[in-house]
Amino acid sequence: MKLPQTGGCLCGKIRYEITEAPQLVYTCHCVDCQRLTSSAFSIGIVVSDTAFRLMGFEPRHLQRTADSGRVNTRLVCPECGSWVCGKPRDGVRRVRAGTLDDTWVAAD
Repeated sequence: MKLPQTGGCLCGKIRYEITEAPQLVYTCHCVDCQRLTSSAFSIGIVVSDTAFRLMGFEPRHLQRTADSGRVNTRLVCPECGSWVCGKPRDGVRRVRAGTLDDTWVAAD
C-alpha cells in the first residue's frame, strides 16, 4: 500500500491524510448504514488515530444512540453532508472507505 493515503468529502472542503496502513477493513450491515448508503452495507477502515489528520473545514458532529446503547458520533461535512469518519475511540478512528481518493486501497 502506498502511503500516505488521502481522502475527503464530496465537495472537498474536508480533507484527510492517513500515514499508516489500516488495521482492519470491515462491512457494517446496521440499518443506519443501509439507509445512509442506499445499500445492504457500508465499508469502513480502521486506522490508528495518531496516523489520521483532518484538514479543511471543521466537521459537524452528528450523534446517534445505537441499539446497544453506545453513542456513536459521525463527523460530516457541514457543506455537502458527506459522512467522512467517526470520532476517535480506543485509539482508533473508523473512516468511510468510499471517501478515500483511491478507493482500491480498501481492497488491498
